[in-house]
Amino acid sequence: MTARKTAVLSSAFLLSLGPVAVATPATADTPKHSSVPTVTSVVDAIGRSAHTLRSTDPEGSLRDLNVLGRMVKDAEVVGLGEATHGSRDFFRMKHRVLRYLVERKGFRTFSLELPWSSGVRVNEYVLHGKGDLARTAREEFQGSYRIWNNQDYLDLIEWMRAYNRHHPTDPVRFAGNDMGYAGPELYDRVTDHVTRTHPHLKARVTALYDGLAPTTDAATYMERYLGLPLTERKKRAERTLEAYELLRDQHTAPGPSRREHIWTVQHARAIHQMAKGYSYDITDESQVTEMMKYRDRVMAENVAWWHRHTGDRILLSAHNTHVSYDAFDPRYPKTQGAFLRDSLGGDYVSIGFSFHSGAFKAFGTDDDVIRTYRVNAAKPGSNEHTLDRAHPRDYMLDMRTAPHVVRTWLARPRLTWNIGAGWPDPMEYRIALGEAHDVLIHLNEVEATTYLGNP
Repeated sequence: MTARKTAVLSSAFLLSLGPVAVATPATADTPKHSSVPTVTSVVDAIGRSAHTLRSTDPEGSLRDLNVLGRMVKDAEVVGLGEATHGSRDFFRMKHRVLRYLVERKGFRTFSLELPWSSGVRVNEYVLHGKGDLARTAREEFQGSYRIWNNQDYLDLIEWMRAYNRHHPTDPVRFAGNDMGYAGPELYDRVTDHVTRTHPHLKARVTALYDGLAPTTDAATYMERYLGLPLTERKKRAERTLEAYELLRDQHTAPGPSRREHIWTVQHARAIHQMAKGYSYDITDESQVTEMMKYRDRVMAENVAWWHRHTGDRILLSAHNTHVSYDAFDPRYPKTQGAFLRDSLGGDYVSIGFSFHSGAFKAFGTDDDVIRTYRVNAAKPGSNEHTLDRAHPRDYMLDMRTAPHVVRTWLARPRLTWNIGAGWPDPMEYRIALGEAHDVLIHLNEVEATTYLGNP
């Protein structure tokens, strides 16, 4: 496998592939019998029940988000999606929602579709000001995650750091929950802990981790790892599993040492999650599907673990595909949102984004280069065409409490913009928005984020 092909595979696998639905005329909105709502009745009902969104700018008044707070209620984890991986309006709105949830609802963690180890480094900056954020972003937001190296996310992280300077006794935290990379700091934290507290395991854990920790930049490491023979990747997963289980089974007394042990076990688990995720045969379509299911389960488990061990209420940021309840893409047989609903029940709320037209950054599917792309207005038959007719401005809609005619319309799958990491992609998505999310934020037009990495 060539380096370029491996890089493209890495980008495709580790961020939502979510291609766009080609919005061509369809007849899904045309009633065949009286029980099917007409487009006009749906448009009118959405217009009556939608709540105007004043801005996506994270600065300024948050008053219009009070209605979103009522929609969220007492949820412990709120999943906030995005209909593209590269539009500034989604990222800025996430910043705005984070501000609101922190300041008005007591949320204390922002969890991103980013490797656990990268989250550890960013969290050190957010909590303690350790390191230089721009440098950390360059070093950690690499490979398939380099789309996150954009000005909007750095602004969000800088806001978190500023908040903590003013609230040192009640800080906000940053968490990565993905499995795509395990950085050297995780190996160092595990081996240092073993050396100090479980010296009888030192030789064995050192041997199990021998040669596994990254010694190159993250992008090169991920690229080379996927290029290893499948048998070698499987052996590595066996080694990381043994190290994790050895550490997990150790007992420590209650107190600070116990807390350190719990976090170290999770770091070892994150190392194994990466090795296990890369032990699937990426040349076998059915194995790739299993890999994607494993990945979504891992992301959900890491979020649930963080909530359980910190007690924080969490804003979870990922693609619509992941925060959704509904597995509308056969390549993602069970989503992070569905796993979180299993573990948290009503304490998880999913918010999806939709948009009518606009621009975004994405990887070229042929060459893995990030560029700006633009899509024109959604055409009749798509979800967005009807949604955009319903209200003259950007808005929020609680799909659970919308009028019956709207809920009936939302329950039927229709062509939908759902743009993931790669572009172009001609595959069509048909999504029943009411089955996918609890709440919808609809934006008329979006623009591309400012990417800070290499062109």
